[in-house]
Amino acid sequence: MSNLFTLEETPSLEIIGLQPRFPVRRIYCVGRNYAAHAREMGADPEREPPFFFSKPASALVANHGAVEYPSLTRELHYEVELVVALGKPASEIPPEDAAECIYGYAVGIDLTRRDLQAEAKKLSRPWDTAKGFDQSAPVSGIVPISDCGYLSKGEISLRVDGEQRQHGDLAQMIWSVEEVIAELSRYFRLYPGDLIFTGTPAGVGEVCRGEVLEGIIEGVGRLVTTIQ
Repeated sequence: MSNLFTLEETPSLEIIGLQPRFPVRRIYCVGRNYAAHAREMGADPEREPPFFFSKPASALVANHGAVEYPSLTRELHYEVELVVALGKPASEIPPEDAAECIYGYAVGIDLTRRDLQAEAKKLSRPWDTAKGFDQSAPVSGIVPISDCGYLSKGEISLRVDGEQRQHGDLAQMIWSVEEVIAELSRYFRLYPGDLIFTGTPAGVGEVCRGEVLEGIIEGVGRLVTTIQ
């Protein structure tokens, strides 16, 4: 019997300074991990433990790639985030052991159909159509830990057509990277190739066709993508 379909190549990202690419297994995201952003979304950052959602690995868009404006939305939003790439497996680990699982870091933009998310929240439905659509995860090349060290602080910002819209510091995370990994490992067995979007600072907003998004994280690099 002939094959009915051919599987696409495993999604992967550039590793800065190295020839092999980083094959991506799964993409996890933590919601509302900066207090100011939690408040702008109407939540109380002092009371809410971390919660998670996911995007398919096929949603990745490489640095300098273009994103086609998604269907069924009139309110596409940007959220710049530190992305953690895992290089070792983890299951129910304590935060003090989590750093050993980190392979490196990248700059990511969590694109969101905000109107669909608002409707899902109102109806107590999942966020999949708001967060996990095609091309919803632009990510830069990965900087290995050996080149940048472990990050607990550093400027994070996003510009739209050169105008700054988001600005903060990684030190403002409610839950540290290590705490996020440890908590996530209670729900899922984590593996090399997994990515974790670690939350966004305040200032999220709408992006339109033709605009250029530029995310920058101190010590990690720069991500550029254009909305078509």
